[in-house]
Amino acid sequence: MTQSFDPVTGRSTSGESKTVAEHVIDFLVRREVKHVFGLCGHTNIAVLAAMAESPIEFVTVRHEQVAAHAADAYARVQGKASVVLCHLSPGITNATTGVANAALDCIPMVVIAGDIPSHYYGKHPHQEVNLHADAAQWEIYRPFVKRAWRVDRPDLMAEILEKAFHLAESGQPGPVLVNVPMDVFSATIPSDTFDRVAQNSRALHKPSMDDETARVIVEALATAQAPVAYIGGGILLAKASEELRAFVEHMGLPVAHSLMGKGALRDDHPLVMGMTGFWGTTLVNQSCLDADTVFAIGTRFKEADCSSWYPNYTFNIGEKNSKTRVIHIDIEPQEIGRNYPTEIGVVADAKAALRVLNRVARELYPEGFKRDQKRAEIATFREAFKESNQEMATSAAFPMMPERILADTRKALPEDAIITTDVGWNKNGVGQQFDILTPGSILTPGGFATMGFGPSGAIGAKLAVPDRVVISLVGDGGFGQNPSMLATAVELNLGIVWLVMNNNAFGTIAGLQKAHFGLTYGTTFSGSPDAPTNGPGYAEIAQAYGAKGVRITAADELLPALKAAIASNEPTVLDVPMINNPTPTTGHWNILDIYAPDKETAGHVAT
Repeated sequence: MTQSFDPVTGRSTSGESKTVAEHVIDFLVRREVKHVFGLCGHTNIAVLAAMAESPIEFVTVRHEQVAAHAADAYARVQGKASVVLCHLSPGITNATTGVANAALDCIPMVVIAGDIPSHYYGKHPHQEVNLHADAAQWEIYRPFVKRAWRVDRPDLMAEILEKAFHLAESGQPGPVLVNVPMDVFSATIPSDTFDRVAQNSRALHKPSMDDETARVIVEALATAQAPVAYIGGGILLAKASEELRAFVEHMGLPVAHSLMGKGALRDDHPLVMGMTGFWGTTLVNQSCLDADTVFAIGTRFKEADCSSWYPNYTFNIGEKNSKTRVIHIDIEPQEIGRNYPTEIGVVADAKAALRVLNRVARELYPEGFKRDQKRAEIATFREAFKESNQEMATSAAFPMMPERILADTRKALPEDAIITTDVGWNKNGVGQQFDILTPGSILTPGGFATMGFGPSGAIGAKLAVPDRVVISLVGDGGFGQNPSMLATAVELNLGIVWLVMNNNAFGTIAGLQKAHFGLTYGTTFSGSPDAPTNGPGYAEIAQAYGAKGVRITAADELLPALKAAIASNEPTVLDVPMINNPTPTTGHWNILDIYAPDKETAGHVAT
């Protein structure tokens, strides 16, 4: 212990003196952080040295994008901010894509980045970013993080870290950056500033809804002739699936969801119609068009989910003669009324708001509402859709049909398995055709639609819930982004299955280019996209990293191989050649108008 005094106030600043790096680790331990994801560099080794004897496990990766994606998935599963530790310049820029992906999907994350020593500001030392301003590395993250701090004094570290976690987890969640010169990490200071913030509440209470507003909403839904609940990822962020289920069941509301809202309720729930928009089905898109009241909660009404906001595809909200009114609840005020006019807008946490709505609904209408006709319509459509897909889902063709891959995967997985997806069939097809049976068990890159999220995200998911099955459904393009994540999985003995839906192409873009330009230049890999067996040997790549690798050579091999991989609880890659079929669509995407402006069917071109 040391005894020191503030030169301005004269007050005692006594406390246990440690390096700032050691205080940071103590702070993270108090916040019950179990894992930190990242990669070493000379600017952060003081933190790693302090972490070495702590209960926190450092998850070492070979590329910082892997760390950011893993931390993203970890936070989605745990429901609180994850932590990324990276080096300056190339380290922080390597992590950029993963952090931005988390930002656009509202995932809480605290990025702690090392930087050049503060006494070298302006001298252009090794690896400094300073082309337009000195010590400007932290500004790289400004466009997408909720806030970026540069810590210029050791005594400010505690206060900034505390603010960082609160901001990351409050309101609309998201990543923040704490940028720290390496000499600040190494400075020795007393514990007083850290002791003071330790007295703060670790979690902030979130805004709810008053009873009067709840009554207005419940009565509007009760008197509606064709209401639809439109659910977004905010339900999953708020861990509000049970409250949502109780409310829609009591009010008899058919449920449409965005891509990010998939899995908010079980897909086999009798009120769930499915995903809206470009890859939505006829049932859900038409139901939203016909709705007189849309009860939206935790959603942004994003482009693909709303058929690029074009009328007559998914929503007609705000159009002339439209009968649709919108009730919108979201934690972020900017989302309400952003894309559609809103009659009743409420800024509230989804879980807190639904608790009030459930209570008020039972007080006003204790018997609830059945809407049996809509339930029957959903059941009939679901059965017909399944039947229409049956030929593809059972096809013995090889390379395999994507529908067969998804059908066999669903058969092999327990209901609570966690699925990470990427982009292409493994995202669009899963959103449309793959039943999620446990709320929050699908992790998808939505806003940024980042190739490479799924394989690395599986690492974070498995570390968060090691007792659950974790599978990454990923295309060969996405898997090839950062296969080095296999090294981390092998070192930590994480029993993850990566199922590579291998069409030897960036398949969705290849389909788009083929439809409108008649070629696939720059969108397919070596050999023909019709012969996906010509590409890299992903099974052999897995084996080189020390994981299991299995190359599927016939359709009937997949299901037993999947079951064996799950049972082994070892890192396993299944390389599954797949025909590059398009995902069926009934919605719209305005990029098709750009490529085919004179075609009346442009909105229905499948990609």
